[in-house]
Amino acid sequence: MTNLQEDLNFLPEDLLVILGPTASGKTKLAVQLARHLDAEIISADSRQVYRHMDIGTGKDLSEYQHIPYHLIDIVDPGEKYNIDRFLSDFDAAYDAIRSRGKRVVVCGGTGFYIQTLLQPQPFTQIPVDEGLRQRLSTKSTEELLAMLELLPIPQNFKVDSSTDKRLIRAIEICMYLDQHPSFVQKERRIYRYKVIGLNPSAEERRARITRRLHQRLEEGLVQEVEKLLAMGLSHENLEYYGLEYKYVSLFLKGKLSYDDFLTKLETEIHRFAKRQMTYFRKMEKDGIKIDWLS
Repeated sequence: MTNLQEDLNFLPEDLLVILGPTASGKTKLAVQLARHLDAEIISADSRQVYRHMDIGTGKDLSEYQHIPYHLIDIVDPGEKYNIDRFLSDFDAAYDAIRSRGKRVVVCGGTGFYIQTLLQPQPFTQIPVDEGLRQRLSTKSTEELLAMLELLPIPQNFKVDSSTDKRLIRAIEICMYLDQHPSFVQKERRIYRYKVIGLNPSAEERRARITRRLHQRLEEGLVQEVEKLLAMGLSHENLEYYGLEYKYVSLFLKGKLSYDDFLTKLETEIHRFAKRQMTYFRKMEKDGIKIDWLS
């Protein structure tokens, strides 16, 4: 850690990015480096933006101590946060931090947010069409691919077909462009950056995930979801947020016993961590250099 901190004193980059799968220790490292660099932290996590969703999203706010953080607790649950809002909010937070003469550490595990920030993608500002997404959500991967093949795809748009969710977004973009031929893209800011990735061994990662899940249950994960329901969120809302919220919702609806809930949730978090690492490796293939720490 000491050598790393000394090296970072001489970084010319705008952003120091700390990424890694869930339970890899990102926040702890980001706080240590932010303290050393006199920096503030901007979160790149698609779920930590939501207020009242603390335990399930793993905010661990006590770890920040006196280090200022941004893009956490900025929207109400039930709202749909997206990449365009993230980029706009990020730029505003960055400018505010730099105006105070501070440096910027980015910390998060949402690879899509981080990659789009570092490698600006075209058409991110195209609006979401919830009706279209609802209609497409019942279709299979093969049906989505067939739909996409019938649409005109701009030459500068690289389709990400790794998940159905991203296929639906690609269809959404292509349909919008077909219907709005006069659409003009906004220029995106280019940041200089250095990326550090945390990659504990599979055995260590699994042990941390299991340990942290039990800790979150002891801290009141189920009670947190009950409070969200009491605030007016529906079970459908909760399932949209996935993982902890989806499976606690299923447990509270009586569709899973407690033991089944715990087993299925733990299995899904392990799978999620694998998907995160797969996306980070994709980022490397796309040209983002990541310096990995074990």
